[in-house]
Amino acid sequence: MHKVKPVMLDQQPRLGLTCGHMPPSTNASKSVQRCPWPADNEQMIRYHDAEWGVPLHDDRKLFEFLVLDAFQAGLSWAIVLKKREGFRKAFSSFDPEKVARYDDRKVSVLLTDAGIIRNRMKIEATIANARAFLAVQKELGSFDKYIWQFTGGRAKTNRWRTIKQIPCRSPESDAMSVDLKQRGFRFVGSTICYAFMQAAGMVNDHLVGCFRHKEVEGAGSKGGERR
Repeated sequence: MHKVKPVMLDQQPRLGLTCGHMPPSTNASKSVQRCPWPADNEQMIRYHDAEWGVPLHDDRKLFEFLVLDAFQAGLSWAIVLKKREGFRKAFSSFDPEKVARYDDRKVSVLLTDAGIIRNRMKIEATIANARAFLAVQKELGSFDKYIWQFTGGRAKTNRWRTIKQIPCRSPESDAMSVDLKQRGFRFVGSTICYAFMQAAGMVNDHLVGCFRHKEVEGAGSKGGERR
């Protein structure tokens, strides 16, 4: 297991998740022990309990998290999660083939959409990323095959005991960031790539005391359907 020095807070884009300030949690008083970052936010709890850290091998889902993590840069994950369905509607259910065809007129429409984070650079980056995503699929057959190579095709299980131990980047996310940028992807710094790895289950960063740690580890050992 690589030991990575945690990144200082002013370098951490994912506020409210594992890389930044967390609101007080009352999880300790509940029967289920989970990671502290969802606090008492029901939407964050559902995301933590059902999705975070589960290995993904479906290209559409991988593109979805690529989009969401790019928009999350500099903001809290809770904000992005709250607007998730707005993003789904705005970006054609995260269909990269459709998003890749968006033009300047579509960008103008998206900039008026209150259901998403209206940031021109991130919107334009999403379109560019969709085109780069399709290029990867054409070259290698699937984005899944490409992205999982950075962890050797297997989920990496960490055994953190406290939230402060969880890094915001790793050698794998560093390598991923460099390669993605070379392929024309935007908003793919190493910290964003590490957040993507957490979301896509390439790394299991549930604390060992969280009930999801063993469940996610089991899901990773079984592998996933590749599409």
